[in-house]
Amino acid sequence: MADSVHDLLVEAAAGSGAPTDGARLQVGVDLGTASCVLVVLADGRPVRVDSRPSGALADGVVVDFARAVASVRGLREAAQDALGTSLTRAATAYPPCIPTADARACTFVCEAAGFDEVALVDEVTAAQRTLDVRDGVVVDVGGGSTGVGVYRDGALVRLDDRAGGGHHLDLVLAGALGLSLEDAEPYKRAHPSEALPVLVPGLQRIAENVRALTVGHEDLPLHLAGGALMIPGAGDVLAGYLERTVVTYPHALLITPVGIARSAP
Repeated sequence: MADSVHDLLVEAAAGSGAPTDGARLQVGVDLGTASCVLVVLADGRPVRVDSRPSGALADGVVVDFARAVASVRGLREAAQDALGTSLTRAATAYPPCIPTADARACTFVCEAAGFDEVALVDEVTAAQRTLDVRDGVVVDVGGGSTGVGVYRDGALVRLDDRAGGGHHLDLVLAGALGLSLEDAEPYKRAHPSEALPVLVPGLQRIAENVRALTVGHEDLPLHLAGGALMIPGAGDVLAGYLERTVVTYPHALLITPVGIARSAP
């Protein structure tokens, strides 16, 4: 399964794939804190992956409805033009444990952007639909929160989340290096070896959240999803701090968007 997940994520990162004629299309919309991502699958393989800067969400809650709608509408229209077909159904996702009204707001955004039928799934379940973890912990580190799902024999036995994610790491980096918050994320990507030592306390905070949410399941490996920890060495920091096996993936920021698309009608 690990090889097939690797290949799927590499395909998704390429951003385009085979023609869609006659294929079953599924659309996933990930309304992230830092960016909004749209994925189109054709018979389960990615044929369109696109993103736009977001800022319309904070900690999984829609805080700028009009901006969120504009981002999704633009991504949908660009995908329709590129694929030569109308996209009317989609799935979207929300962080585990946020109030139902806030979760449904994600659905309303997609409907206002032109999708007639929208399925709703939590982000950890979406990530699991990409990773297919049988015995392990799916850790989805987003911009504002960290969602954790514990799986045994393929069944979900615990689902929860805690505040703390990529945005908080950017705050640590910006404060330590005297950067603006907007410059912190690009700096982290461009200078990972310099950024990692500064980020260790923030990574350990995320690790403590994972520890608290997996009490009684310390024997299970951690599978990291989400873009917040896509910095070389971050997984090793968590593994050493928690003394647990940590599994990382290429293009981890696409794990959840691909899984959202897999959840679409």
